[in-house]
This record gives sequence, structure tokens and C-alpha cells, in this order.
Amino acid sequence: MDDQTEIQDYEDVTLYGLDDDVEAELLDAQNELTFIWSNKEGWPVGVIMSYVYREGRFWCTASSQRKRVAAVRRDPRVCVAITSKGSRLGPNKAVTYKGLVTVRDDSETKQWFYPALAAAINPDDPARAERFARFLDSPRRVIFEIVPEGRIAYDGAKMRAATNRSAAFLS
Repeated sequence: MDDQTEIQDYEDVTLYGLDDDVEAELLDAQNELTFIWSNKEGWPVGVIMSYVYREGRFWCTASSQRKRVAAVRRDPRVCVAITSKGSRLGPNKAVTYKGLVTVRDDSETKQWFYPALAAAINPDDPARAERFARFLDSPRRVIFEIVPEGRIAYDGAKMRAATNRSAAFLS
């Protein structure tokens, strides 16, 4: 969208997508996402999970007795949604990805992932992060590797700017 484009309404909010650099900053600034899958009956279900974003993939963890683990083994199509609320970016930025999840339980993945997640959650307390990583290493724990295949992104600052420009024309 041209920075000087006048808008008439909010019918097409796809005009307000996140720029790549802002999206990258959001993924770095946040450490929680909403993880969404389908249950046996086909209903969408979601929970908040902590994550690490690495090499274009989202990584989360859960104990294997959680219903979401059986569900994604049955149907690996998932969705993750991340908002800037509570982060250094302020509110009104969001991105949602659809993708496929692989359930991992290999020691190589656990060795890098547990410390990385613990550090993301406890960035200012290395001792606490180390304890957290040790507690993560439990017998039934698995790791979700989510590979995004599509996205929807929104930047409320762009919408606000377009609204302000258009309101000035209407005055």
C-alpha cells in the first residue's frame, strides 16, 4: 500500500501486513504462541505454549500424555498465532502461520532445545534457566517442530496511520 493512499473503510485489512523486519523482530521479542490443532471430532483447540523460533521453524514442548500430542500424530496440520501484546513492540502486531508439525523425542533435539527454551523464558536469570532446562528433561516429554507453510500477518500501526491520513481528508 502506498503510504499516501486514502482509505474509505476497513474492508481489506490485508493492506496492513507486517514488514519482514518487523515480523522477525516480533518472533524474537515474543516467547509465547497460541498452538492450535484439531481434536478427534474436528474441533479446533488451542493452548498457549512457549516457543523457540530457529531456522524458520517453531519449536515447542509438551509431555506426551497431553491430548494435543496424540492429535497431531493423527493429523499434523496445525496453526500458531503470535501477537506483540506484552512485548517491546507494543500491541496490534500479529502473525498466524499454518504448518505441519513433527513430533520429536530424539536426544540430539532435546540437547539444544531444552537450554534454548529455558533461556528464552528466563533471559535474565541463567541459574533459573538451567534449573528449568533440567526439569524439562522428563521421560514422556516430546518436542514439536512446526514448519510454516503459509501466513497471515497484521500491523495495526499501518492501519492507524492510514486511518489518520484518511481522517484528515474527511475533516
